[in-house]
Amino acid sequence: MKLNVLIVDDSAAIRKILVRVLAQTDLPITGVHEASDGVEALKVLNSEDVTLVLSDINMPNMDGMQFLTTLRANPNWKNLSVIMITTEGNQSKVLEAVQLGANGYVRKPFTAEQIKEKVLACVKAANN
Repeated sequence: MKLNVLIVDDSAAIRKILVRVLAQTDLPITGVHEASDGVEALKVLNSEDVTLVLSDINMPNMDGMQFLTTLRANPNWKNLSVIMITTEGNQSKVLEAVQLGANGYVRKPFTAEQIKEKVLACVKAANN
C-alpha cells in the first residue's frame, strides 16, 4: 500500500520533524502534504488522494477534534486512517479522539520509533 500522508499541525517545526521522521521509516510514501489547521487540511483532502493523516489536537480555526468529526461525517473520508499527535495530558481528550474515530494517537514529545509503530499499525489494519 502506497502512503500519501497529510500532516496537520499549527507548528511548522513539528510538521518538519514529522516529515523527517516519515522519511526515516522506510515505508512506501508517495507524498507528504502539510496543513496548519483543520480548515487547510480539508482543502488538501479535496485536492489530494490522502491515505493517512497525522493531526494535532490543539490548533486554531478548526482543531483536531472538529477536523476528525468533519472527516468521519464525510463518506469519502470516513475510513481514512487518522493518528492524533498531541501534547494533551488530559486522558479524556485522547479517549474522545478515539471515540470520534481516530485510529491511534502519539503524545508529544515523540520518537521516530513511536511514529513508525503507529503508522505501521494503521497500514496493517487498513490492509486487513
